[in-house]
Amino acid sequence: FFNKEGDFNNLTAAAYHKKTHLLVTGFASGVFHLHELPDFNLIHSLSISDQRIASISINCTGDWIAFGCSGLGQLLVWEWQSESYVLKQQGHFNSMVSLAYSPDGQYIVTGGEDGKVKVWNTSSSFCFVTFTEHNSGVTAVTFTSTGYVVLSASLDGTVRAFDLHRYRNFRTFTSPRPSQFSCLAVDSSGEIVAAGSQDSFEIFIWSMQSGRLLDVLAGHEGPISSLSFNPMKCVLASASWDKTVKLWDMLDSWRTKETLIINSDVLVVAFRPDGRELAVAALNGQITFWDHDNAVQTGSIEGRHDLQMGRKELDKITAKQAAKGKSFTTLCYSADGQSILAGGLSKFVCIYNVKEQILMKKFEISCNHSLDAMEVLCVSKEMKEFIYFELVVNLLNHFQISLLGDMSYRHFKPEIRVTCVRFCPTGRSWAATTTEGLLLYSLDSGLIFDPFELDIDVTPSNIHKTLSQKEYTVAIVMAFKLNEKRLIQEVIEAVPSSEVDVVCSSLPDLYVEKLLEFLASAFETSCHLEFYLIWAHKLLMLHGQKLKTR
Repeated sequence: FFNKEGDFNNLTAAAYHKKTHLLVTGFASGVFHLHELPDFNLIHSLSISDQRIASISINCTGDWIAFGCSGLGQLLVWEWQSESYVLKQQGHFNSMVSLAYSPDGQYIVTGGEDGKVKVWNTSSSFCFVTFTEHNSGVTAVTFTSTGYVVLSASLDGTVRAFDLHRYRNFRTFTSPRPSQFSCLAVDSSGEIVAAGSQDSFEIFIWSMQSGRLLDVLAGHEGPISSLSFNPMKCVLASASWDKTVKLWDMLDSWRTKETLIINSDVLVVAFRPDGRELAVAALNGQITFWDHDNAVQTGSIEGRHDLQMGRKELDKITAKQAAKGKSFTTLCYSADGQSILAGGLSKFVCIYNVKEQILMKKFEISCNHSLDAMEVLCVSKEMKEFIYFELVVNLLNHFQISLLGDMSYRHFKPEIRVTCVRFCPTGRSWAATTTEGLLLYSLDSGLIFDPFELDIDVTPSNIHKTLSQKEYTVAIVMAFKLNEKRLIQEVIEAVPSSEVDVVCSSLPDLYVEKLLEFLASAFETSCHLEFYLIWAHKLLMLHGQKLKTR
């Protein structure tokens, strides 16, 4: 059929729903068609993207169709009967570089090499706003202490402030001479914004209120790699490739308060949440801890062995040798300041105890072998064969390309890396931006058992016993105390419809709201629609006035 239409070469994905005889086809141009088989009647067609549709799936009822476009990282769920989107999500076009938690831990902001700034909800995992004002890659993002303003620094020479109430870019900070900003920090009051340049070796200070440039701090002799404000004092720490960390005192008109000499190029600095300690990661793979008030080093961690670098496909040296040049590129203290997270150019994120200076746990962020540098050991014989095979494939690809005439095509394998790690201010979770995307690790795996005013007599068997004695109100109260959805449903559905009125009138006020919340969720899924409507009607008739006044 598509051969006749001349479209067959562009067909990239297809799915068929047996019950409804629905055929969905996706094309390289981002268009999809819906046909009814066996007659091939076109129901409708739509362009959802300008990239090729990589995969299609239909849900069991045949109402919703999911599309995936790998080019832009798009995920769409389309309801074809009402012709509307159920879900529309898009990730960063290529790798994410930076992330930050909001002060309450509810949102995460990420910045990517595609110049986008995205804000995600941590509980639903969905992105709810995307800012596209930057013209080049975003290098750093952060929240202010209020949690309503997001700041981002970019290689396009601007630092932008976005308002999360109205979703707009309300401030743009620039330097007198255009310079590429590599790092960003905002003080605890949210009034002072600092950004470091990687080409002029200067730090720029702006006022959030007026948007004016307040000061330019010169003194470093290499690109600025990281900035961090002390959470408790008006002190800014700046790290540079010139092997120093400088501490600038805001109250003393930005004079250099202290210069810490490190053995190697400094990549990242981070203050402990109480502001009393400074952690510094350098190019030699070491993390050092400093008492910055007295400029004394209090400890160090040799992290190079824990990074455990993988061997890349075309590396001529072993992973062990390659690891000598590798280091941590991102650091973050836990909320209590007792441990520190560190990540870099490897598939591991390490968490260390600061006081004992020992490795507590190592997280492997990926097992995906389609990424580069995943293998630690490669046997030389296999390696040679593999390299020859790769060369042949590349030659064939090149030959095919030169026939087609498209020289822009490149085959590449992304390398596994962790670009940024951040701890949640609540101390219950942490997040990392990696080649695999944004990963969240949490101690709360979603609350399963959440009892309410529980006492020793409330057990499932006692609830069933109460039900058999037809003491419906008591059974409902007990079920809500145990707070297990399936049990609540069982108890409510065991009440005869003629008894609903009596039960509603004798239900304590505290449980009326709980029951209404349960009914609201039950309407979405239950087939006993009339029965639940009777419940809702009686409850609102009897308790509606009280609820309204509250």
